[in-house]
Amino acid sequence: MQTTPGGMTTLSGVMTVLKERGYDTEFRLLEDGRVQNAGDEDAPKFEANALKIIRTYRFEGDSNPSDSAVLYLLEHTSGQIGYIINAYGAYSDYEGDQFDDFIRKMPVEERDFE
Repeated sequence: MQTTPGGMTTLSGVMTVLKERGYDTEFRLLEDGRVQNAGDEDAPKFEANALKIIRTYRFEGDSNPSDSAVLYLLEHTSGQIGYIINAYGAYSDYEGDQFDDFIRKMPVEERDFE
């Protein structure tokens, strides 16, 4: 697991690098267990079996556990790349096991990206 692209060590730093590389589509997990572009309610909805994790970044807050998060860079079978972020532990952005179950369904193919 890589924790920082190009030496970036913060979530905002990684987000900046991803945006510069054209990966600025944020996915949001929906109640029905699919993900969708967080900024477009008309965007297609994707099931976990049509996605794979191509990079994972973990961030841990120095002084506050609520600052801990994981960013997953995802690729759809169509080639579209986006990301989904979730705090972990007691501070998760999703109730129950829904997010964890969704992540577990996707294959992991950690690789470099351009």
